[in-house]
Amino acid sequence: MKQFILNFIVFTVVLAGIALGISKIFTDTPVLVGSFWLIFTFFAVITFVASILALMGMKRKPDSGIMALMGAVGVKMFFSMVFVLIYSQKGAEKGMLFVANFFSVYLLFSFFEIYSLLRNLRHQNK
Repeated sequence: MKQFILNFIVFTVVLAGIALGISKIFTDTPVLVGSFWLIFTFFAVITFVASILALMGMKRKPDSGIMALMGAVGVKMFFSMVFVLIYSQKGAEKGMLFVANFFSVYLLFSFFEIYSLLRNLRHQNK
């Protein structure tokens, strides 16, 4: 679990650095929505919580590790849909830029989460 936390912190910092770098490079065209850091923080927190709960579930009951993994992905997807619903009701930024920012961050954090959890699940099966 300590290794996951360290990897997650490194991944989050690298991803934030890339986002900052992209926003500095493309100063003429808007690449990030005004509330990008809200989206980024939301996904960082929800991914961390879901992954820790999945890791705890896999540790507690190794036989149902894949169910813990799928539960974590499902919880993250549910809260993401709620976030989009609330965000769209507020009438903040709309358009393709928000969609691109939202799904890019969602997919990057999801890939990291699934890779980390499957890697942990593989170690339990050995």
